[in-house]
Amino acid sequence: MTRLIKHASLALLFVFTAAACAEVGSEAWCNKLKEQPKGDWTANEATDFTKHCLFK
Repeated sequence: MTRLIKHASLALLFVFTAAACAEVGSEAWCNKLKEQPKGDWTANEATDFTKHCLFK
């Protein structure tokens, strides 16, 4: 029984974590990056932001 609860808890954690991540290029993702200081962006984030948020 304890093992079942442990696996169920891990599954729920994964689902909530995955749901919290916004898809690159989505409106939520673009807004999240707009709020984050540009100095904290990775090179990939900057490229994706330009591609998906500025040049839609």
